Amino acid sequence: MATTAQQLAASKAYGNSKDNKVPSYLEQEVYSWSKEKIILKMYDLFIVSCKKNDVSKMSKVLIELMGALNFEYEETATRLYRLYEYTQRLIFQKRFSEALVIIKELRDAWAIAFNLN
Repeated sequence: MATTAQQLAASKAYGNSKDNKVPSYLEQEVYSWSKEKIILKMYDLFIVSCKKNDVSKMSKVLIELMGALNFEYEETATRLYRLYEYTQRLIFQKRFSEALVIIKELRDAWAIAFNLN
């Protein structure tokens, strides 16, 4: 069974614009992605949603990112959690450009750290 993050990543990568349905063979490809690549795609989905002012989708992405944090690494996870909470407040205040800057910087750092495009 696919996680919400995998479903969101699949719709971002392969969903068509009409109904966001993903062909099953492409859905299987997404399920094989590493956790790092799924997180990267979640950041990408936030960025696209932010440019469309889609508060609902941005919020879903942030909830998934918060849920994916590993609190075995307490300091880092707590800092990211607080940053995601702040970003959530920004989008509810319609301060999309500020939220976009934060997520773009996180996305770029993530891509460099895990050597992903």
